[in-house]
Amino acid sequence: MICRTLAAVFLAFLSAGVLAQSYPDKPIRLVVGFTPGGVSDVLSRAISARLSQNLGKQVVVDNRPGAGTTIASEYIAKSAPDGYTLYFCDATTHAINASLYRKLPYDSLKDFTYISLLASTPLLLVVNAALPAKSVPELIALAKARPGQLNYASSGTGTIVHLAGESFKTMAGVDLLHVPYKGSAPATVAVIAGEVAFIFSTMPAALPHVKSGKLRALAVTTPERVAAVQDIPTLAEAALPGFDLVLYSGVIGPAGMSKDVVERANAEFAKAVNSPEIRDFFSTQGATPITSTPEQFAAHMRAEVVKLGKMVRDSGAKAD
Repeated sequence: MICRTLAAVFLAFLSAGVLAQSYPDKPIRLVVGFTPGGVSDVLSRAISARLSQNLGKQVVVDNRPGAGTTIASEYIAKSAPDGYTLYFCDATTHAINASLYRKLPYDSLKDFTYISLLASTPLLLVVNAALPAKSVPELIALAKARPGQLNYASSGTGTIVHLAGESFKTMAGVDLLHVPYKGSAPATVAVIAGEVAFIFSTMPAALPHVKSGKLRALAVTTPERVAAVQDIPTLAEAALPGFDLVLYSGVIGPAGMSKDVVERANAEFAKAVNSPEIRDFFSTQGATPITSTPEQFAAHMRAEVVKLGKMVRDSGAKAD
């Protein structure tokens, strides 16, 4: 009996090792919770191309936008935990949703396997070029002169872009209208078209239009200035001391993934993110490449749920 038990344990360890060595042996689906053009989509496509080259297996980006990324998150939570359906996750928005929505079809922490952080990026406060506001103080003054009339776009209810707008509204003491879209790219286009006055956009969606003069950049949301837009001040220095919001991206999977597959995925994503090509590309998008252990990422998410939950409550933001 003891021999049989030992044999079973040995076979379990052996099969786990073989699984990790053979993974992946077919294409991997990398889900993104936004439409094409935003930071999650742009960074995920760069990383998926590098992973495909490194692994010799195709890594396919699958955009599943809507409901502030909760559609994509639910899809991941209900997927098989075999490592072939992963989520390039806006980890900040994922943490925000834990408090913003009264009821979610998943547990934001328990129903997922956290594999690795991959990037941090600022948001860029941009306004329609025709708007008579050339600085953050001027935007605040304009909003106070037109209470309830000035509107701002977001990449969806519950996203970090939404929370940035609500935090701005609270800290500046202004009355604004929120208009959600399915991603930063369509939301930013709406600002250019004059449908809405401004947005806290992701960098890839906004930078080309700032350079072309279609949008005016007023500030970044991070504590320090960003190299890609070094001449643009932070919100904290421009008008709102203490304003600090960073978009973190990472890769996660369904709960129940084997340790060996998680470790292999962690190593491969780290290898891709640390490649010179990806680091150079990230810098052009205003993104900072980062890596972590699965344990560090899980701890980061637990802390973000607490921190951002307080911001959600303080701002009064609610899911529409």
